[in-house]
Amino acid sequence: MGEPGRTVWAIDGDGCFQMTNQELATCAINRIPIKVAVINNSSLGMVRQWQTLFYESRYSNTHLNTSTNDAGDEVVRVPDFVKLAEAYGCVGLRCEREEDIDEVIAQANAINDRPVVVDFVVSRDSMVWPMVLGRCVELRHPGRAEHDPGL
Repeated sequence: MGEPGRTVWAIDGDGCFQMTNQELATCAINRIPIKVAVINNSSLGMVRQWQTLFYESRYSNTHLNTSTNDAGDEVVRVPDFVKLAEAYGCVGLRCEREEDIDEVIAQANAINDRPVVVDFVVSRDSMVWPMVLGRCVELRHPGRAEHDPGL
């Protein structure tokens, strides 16, 4: 709101977005054209990442049921972020293929009269790097440079 001429993107995981998506009501009512990128890995991603790296992939309570079922043949979206966005009076878009990313972002950026939510569907095994552990210790991707001593 402080700089109405600038495009603002909020980037959120699907689990986190489920804790804050009601703010879309404020944006829709006030016609704030924010863009929200939901990085949807169908999981509480950071918790799952910890379980992968430090607990031998023993997963507990991280699956959010927003992707294909365990057999891989049926898409189950709980919630369906496109429908959720539309229920709030926003535009909902979905991107499921890497080759469509630029086109979907261009579609979102072309809408300037209301909020836009883009459901970017990614692999459940997608990870976020760098990762900050307890006591401000930073863990980098295994194939990348070691800890930056300046952090």
